[in-house]
Amino acid sequence: MAEAYPWQDSLWQQLAGRAQHAHAYLLHGPAGIGKRALAERLMASLLCQRPNGLEACGECKSCLLLKAGSHPDNYILEPEEADKAIKVDQVRDLVSFVVQTAQLGGRKVVLIEPVESMNINAANALLKSLEEPSGDTVLLLVSHQPSRLLPTIKSRCVQQACPLPSEAMSLQWLAQALPECSAEDRIELLTLAAGSPLAAVNLQAQGVREQRAQVVEGVKKLLKQQQSPTQLAEEWKNIPMLRLFDWFCDWSSLILRYQLTQDETGLGLTDMRKVVQYLAQKTAQDKVLDMQDWILAQRQKVLSKANLNPALLLEALLVQWASLPARI
Repeated sequence: MAEAYPWQDSLWQQLAGRAQHAHAYLLHGPAGIGKRALAERLMASLLCQRPNGLEACGECKSCLLLKAGSHPDNYILEPEEADKAIKVDQVRDLVSFVVQTAQLGGRKVVLIEPVESMNINAANALLKSLEEPSGDTVLLLVSHQPSRLLPTIKSRCVQQACPLPSEAMSLQWLAQALPECSAEDRIELLTLAAGSPLAAVNLQAQGVREQRAQVVEGVKKLLKQQQSPTQLAEEWKNIPMLRLFDWFCDWSSLILRYQLTQDETGLGLTDMRKVVQYLAQKTAQDKVLDMQDWILAQRQKVLSKANLNPALLLEALLVQWASLPARI
């Protein structure tokens, strides 16, 4: 059974409780809030032969086949490799599934995640199935970045926003999910995960707080000229590049915010507050703006999987960062 998260209760009632189901739903929202679990729960409910209210019974032939991963009327489409595109050939296979008759005599249910990983040809190949799926077929599309989808895809679906849970609800859930962490650690993890509780659990498993402590210590040593950009780039080679760029992007935004507001409550996590404040006081604003533009441009290259030399890129970032404060 797909996990049910407490922050999805009203959303679930609204989705599963519909008298008439749409042929396509687009579930969209930030990563790490349980959209896939919500889609799998709805898929199970739609395929179940003896639903228990809004939930799948878990015991009928359909539920048992789904649990075993061998349901003939269920199709899951995702990239063949993590972080790669969904290709047009994969969508063509899906289209031929959609035109078949349901083998168990009920609905056919398709789950696609993440929809934005379809390349343009794949997205166009899907359009006809979205427009007029044959028989009783329901397509569940899951998207972390709906702005990347073709307008024609979005317009053919019932769009359902899946919002972030409140901080209080996330922390309450994390207290049960990560009992070994202190309350402060859980707040830090949730902040680093941009408020997504499932992402916070993943970050904890990846050792993100240890990585963050290593980077913060390195930044302080860099500014005191106790370590060089080359040394730090070598030390940080096992930390995900996107994570590093996200942190530096965040710090440059916090520096700018403090320069504009002088608000000491807006300095971010405690580990970098003094550094952010120091750099805000010692750096010209146009220099911070140029730095932020550069970081955003490089971050985009990292995101688009451009052919980069990670060590050189990190070194370039650190050289710029070290030159921020005006030397007296």
